[in-house]
Amino acid sequence: MRWLADECVAAPLVAFLRSSGHDVLYVAESAAGMNDSDVIALALRERRLLLTEDKDFGDHVFRHERAVPGVVLMRVEFENPVRKTLRLEAAIARYGEELFGRYTVIEEGRLRSRRLWNAS
Repeated sequence: MRWLADECVAAPLVAFLRSSGHDVLYVAESAAGMNDSDVIALALRERRLLLTEDKDFGDHVFRHERAVPGVVLMRVEFENPVRKTLRLEAAIARYGEELFGRYTVIEEGRLRSRRLWNAS
């Protein structure tokens, strides 16, 4: 799958995705300091799932009705990179390509996902 990892995403998650064969563009490597609107525009232009740990993207998507191919929001403790990787792996196994067109929240004990009305 094609991913756009926001700058706030931990590097081990990016490494995990890449080692699993995913195509990952990492904002921290290519465009550090990019604002949220530009991140969304890049995800849309490149047709990439947006992986983030920033809940503000929910506001952009739902309140301001910004189109995006899909969002995966990590809400797992920062201090636990292994747990984050396991939870992301579980979400990919459960939803696969269906992550596109959805807003998915990954938490410690559950996955929540809802369809985006304006996914592109």
